[in-house]
Amino acid sequence: MTKEEMRIICVIPARAESSRFFEKPLALICGKPMIQWVYEHCLEVEEFAEVYVATDSDKIKDAAESFGAKVIMTKSTHDTATERLYEVSTKIDADLYVMVNGDEPLLKREAIIQCIPDSIGEGELYVSNLMTDFTNPVEVVDATNLKIVTDSHHRCLFISRSPIPYPKGSLDYVYQKFVGVGAFNHAALDFYHETPRGPIERMEENDSFRFIENNVPIYYYNCHTKSLSVDTRKDIEGVEAYMRGESK
Repeated sequence: MTKEEMRIICVIPARAESSRFFEKPLALICGKPMIQWVYEHCLEVEEFAEVYVATDSDKIKDAAESFGAKVIMTKSTHDTATERLYEVSTKIDADLYVMVNGDEPLLKREAIIQCIPDSIGEGELYVSNLMTDFTNPVEVVDATNLKIVTDSHHRCLFISRSPIPYPKGSLDYVYQKFVGVGAFNHAALDFYHETPRGPIERMEENDSFRFIENNVPIYYYNCHTKSLSVDTRKDIEGVEAYMRGESK
């Protein structure tokens, strides 16, 4: 199936019960809720037939609907955003589901579309994600940032919170970090839901290993864009500074 034949929908998962930042999607950035920034950028992607906010919070639902977003209410028991996306896939039919994390207010159309494939083969489990270059060496050793290593065909070899690859033989390497955008077809989401966590997924606390540990390819594409995901209230200062042109 070619990209032109696919029904592609975008889902923005948004939960209120973050232990580090309660009701994070509603945090104001330059006067607007963070999730509104994400939603408006997703609306710019003409490949999306629909854009939805998926949440378990009535407060987030009310806020999203106040700026015109379509909302799908999901269970509050999901451990991961991907499991929330799976629930959406049982309610809304599509050929491809693109998940844009609600804490990525700087990502725009040019970056988001890079996870959409030109075609998907019959019976294929398709999963892709985005990454970008680290620009600050300090971030490379920060365990909150996921480091991505791919082969020459963009297939993910490994993901870690540790700096990988280790620079034993050379320092001539640009490290890549995870960006919160991913694309999944129905078959991939069904596989994810039906497959138990493996030992590496449990150790790294990264559900991409649900596929990697079972030899299902994940493709990572470098979108070469500024990514400032918001994990704490302090991060908002950096995002606002960037939006105002105070930081490059």
